[in-house]
Amino acid sequence: MPQLFLNREEAGRKLGESYRGPTRNAIVMGIPRGGIPVGYFLAKRVNAILDAIVVRKLPLPESPETGFGAIAPDGSIVINEDIVRSLYLSENSIARIAASVLEEIHRREKAYRDDRPFPDLEGMNVILSDDGLATGYTMIAAIKMARDKGAETVSAAVPVSPRDTAIRIKGLVDYFLCLHVSNRYPFAVATFYQDFHDMSDEEVIDYLKAASGKH
Repeated sequence: MPQLFLNREEAGRKLGESYRGPTRNAIVMGIPRGGIPVGYFLAKRVNAILDAIVVRKLPLPESPETGFGAIAPDGSIVINEDIVRSLYLSENSIARIAASVLEEIHRREKAYRDDRPFPDLEGMNVILSDDGLATGYTMIAAIKMARDKGAETVSAAVPVSPRDTAIRIKGLVDYFLCLHVSNRYPFAVATFYQDFHDMSDEEVIDYLKAASGKH
């Protein structure tokens, strides 16, 4: 399968060129870490503010790479009920995992935002970006939080996604953009990029500083 993007920066530029959703009074909220460089170039193209929304997957105890849902910075959770039922995950186990992930979210929020408060999304056109979707649960948690925070519209813009996830996310947002919807399984976001390195917190902070003109 050919790699579609050199790196996340190129993916962000291509998203910006294709985006036709709401741009008035817009804010791009990137899902760290990989959604931040994508969001940076998307935000530049549509002349929007860039910020971070630190949603994280809830990992299965026996298989941390696999998520059974996701949690947002406000503590709200979305759950894949089928996985939870099939693995007999108890409410106590879910609560314990969620508390641990929320602790990491708050650590990252402090690193990325320092003392700056979470942006006021009331009446804003929120564009959520990531470097790709897999199950889509982190994006669903971000959509829920943006709606709860009073966004006027919520859009999702991603370079790649499996078809079933794309259909699910499209039904939850006002505008959905995905440059490549894949029918291939198993699906891995990394296979669509030449450079898909693990990003550091420092890289995220550099993009956020550059977007705010503090670089």
